[in-house]
Amino acid sequence: MLREIVFFTDSHARGEVTVFDTTLRDGEQTPGIAFTFEQKLEIARQLSAIGVYQIEAGFPASSKAEKETVSAIKKLGCEAKICGLARMTKADVDACLDCDVDMVHVFIPTSDIQRVHTINKSREEVLAISDKIVRYVRDHIALCMFSAMDATRTDRDYLIEVFQTAADAGATIINVPDTVGVISPSAMKQLITRIAREVDCPIDVHCHNDFGLAVANTIAAVEAGASQVQVTVNGLGERAGNADLAQTVMIMESIYRINTGIRKERLVETSRLVSRFSGIAIPPTQPVVGDNVFSHESGIHSHGMIKCSETFEPGIMTPEMVGHRRRLTLGKHVGRHAVRQMLTDAHIDPSDGQLDTIVEKVKAIASKGKRVTDADLYEIAESAMGIELSHKMLTLQDIAIMTGNHVIPTASVKATVSGNERVHSAVGNGPVDAALNAILGVIPSRIQLKEFNIEAISGGSDAMCHVTIAVEDEHGRIFDASGSGDDIVLSSVEALVNAINLINRA
Repeated sequence: MLREIVFFTDSHARGEVTVFDTTLRDGEQTPGIAFTFEQKLEIARQLSAIGVYQIEAGFPASSKAEKETVSAIKKLGCEAKICGLARMTKADVDACLDCDVDMVHVFIPTSDIQRVHTINKSREEVLAISDKIVRYVRDHIALCMFSAMDATRTDRDYLIEVFQTAADAGATIINVPDTVGVISPSAMKQLITRIAREVDCPIDVHCHNDFGLAVANTIAAVEAGASQVQVTVNGLGERAGNADLAQTVMIMESIYRINTGIRKERLVETSRLVSRFSGIAIPPTQPVVGDNVFSHESGIHSHGMIKCSETFEPGIMTPEMVGHRRRLTLGKHVGRHAVRQMLTDAHIDPSDGQLDTIVEKVKAIASKGKRVTDADLYEIAESAMGIELSHKMLTLQDIAIMTGNHVIPTASVKATVSGNERVHSAVGNGPVDAALNAILGVIPSRIQLKEFNIEAISGGSDAMCHVTIAVEDEHGRIFDASGSGDDIVLSSVEALVNAINLINRA
């Protein structure tokens, strides 16, 4: 039997905690999510690139396709160690071994409710199976993780006995799953403290978010001595999901000063990648990676931020640290200092009287429930100052769109871009997507569509619609604009063109 001393030994004592990401396994178990083969490989590359220590690539025994995917991920040659999940059977373990994974993660239910109703085994049988299968894994591979499924609802004395059995059989790390997310942080800390005291084996935790405590419970476990944490990007996972990667990492790095090995400046990028592949949008208020995290509207907040960013931000976590950008936004709470700063950034210098007029109009519009975009601000400033602001980078000359139930939606555009005529065609998932792709295709610089919102402002099939779009330029700056009309496609195109033209003003 192989008996290597592994990485985890004394890692917590050195102020280090490793990150085990299960986005590709537990994250994909989110209802409605099914990553493609190519998407799984891209996510694995990204996770390894940002410094994830271990990637749970999947459950090889679950299907032929899953086994092929895990094997392909292993062949990518990622810096991260690749792990495969297995039930407590030799067939499942062999499926993982066939994929040449670096670690096999075996699990078995240990709580009475799970043990009786899911595998119909006695406590003694669970102990015997755990001993047998862990030894089998260690006879064939250096790294074995053992999970006591539903550990937090398992009788504590019995749980210690199960973990000790696995450790004696050769498990290189034991995982404590809060399978249904029912433990509290204080109880988690007590549990991990006892396990660390009584079982001589490194500890990993896997927390679910049914009560919104996954991250808090994970951190409590780290406080008690856990040396590895299981997370998913954007907190994906069954039911309410798992502990979020970005939140868990930034709490450990910024508050606890624990090194995770994660390249923090790529957290936002990683979040957006998985959001795009999963089809689940990132809430603007999502900690660390949400659009609102470093956005400020309130007059008091904005004034403070302009003078010193730490007035209304943590300071120990900056936008640049996680790959974000700070942004002042417009709304009914906006103040003069924020509006002045936003106009200054666009090289617009109103007088104090003109500024008061601009602020008053912005608040009046926002008070009616309408979103005030950057383009709206500049138009208000033009009116208040009696000026024509700047030359447009993009002027749309013509657009043609073809769609149908047996036709791939295709759009062709002719436009003048910085004085040069350009023509471009693109396909999309629908006529709006095709049109926007075609517009973006005529722009020489890298501009990314960041946000798209549409609302009907009248009833009926011929309803007027209002489209709001945000774009991000190659420097990470975000600009938003809107368009309205009775044609959804043309309103969307108008909004995108308006947003692109804002870039010249910044």
